[in-house]
Amino acid sequence: MSAAAPPPGRPRTVFLGTSWFAADVLRRLVDGGHPPTLVVTRPDRPAGRGRKLTPPPVADAAAELGLPVLQPERLDDDAVARIAEERPDALLVCAYGAIIREPLLSAYPLLNVHPSLLPRWRGAAPVERAIMAGDRETGVTIMELVEELDAGPILLQAREPIDPDDTYGTLAPRLVDLGARLLLEALERGPATLAGTPQPDEGVTYAEKITAADRDLDPDEPPAAQHDRVRALSPHIGARLTLEDGTKLGVRRTRLAEDGTLELLEVQPPGGRPMAYADYLRGRGR
Repeated sequence: MSAAAPPPGRPRTVFLGTSWFAADVLRRLVDGGHPPTLVVTRPDRPAGRGRKLTPPPVADAAAELGLPVLQPERLDDDAVARIAEERPDALLVCAYGAIIREPLLSAYPLLNVHPSLLPRWRGAAPVERAIMAGDRETGVTIMELVEELDAGPILLQAREPIDPDDTYGTLAPRLVDLGARLLLEALERGPATLAGTPQPDEGVTYAEKITAADRDLDPDEPPAAQHDRVRALSPHIGARLTLEDGTKLGVRRTRLAEDGTLELLEVQPPGGRPMAYADYLRGRGR
């Protein structure tokens, strides 16, 4: 039996995840008495200006928690065999970042943590897209994993309001907490006992990956839409405004004035540090 085995009577699980969001869910699983016997994450990648080889957040969290880690380039036969050695009752998936295919799909119950109210915002960037669209609520769905992207039956779902001043940085941690609570509830009830509800065909939207073009503020867009774009990308990606000389000014915080116009509150010049917009203007002699 693995050194990371859960307490007797609780399901044995393997956790697949990569991002900081998944790392925080993993920590809460362990705190909740449901440590996985194995953590599967993506390989180390070059990161930062020095392109130093850096482990993904889930690998760091697993090392911190003393959990065995597997980092395959892909879920090939060797990876599938290693997972099978753990004799899991279920696989837990959260922001893994790679497509999971057969034979894993059929071999075990697969519980996927997705931070949206499916079927709205299937795909890679559900938190950002919900804020960007001006949605007033989102949530977390625990679903069965199937071949079609984020289209599996819903096992558990809970709602979370999006406050007018929420940014990605304030909303995403609340969704971590909500997702971890739902996943712990699923494990306490027993993965094999959960009955899935098919997703409706109506209301399907896709949260495409954030691109460079998504970061650019369009002065012709309504101020509210520009404000929502800034909130959705703050602080991890950042919106930006193209100046008259063609340079890109990072825009980290805005607000809507009483007359409905957009006010810049915090910006980041190219190669510089974040600063109040008023200080930025003073530095430019305005």
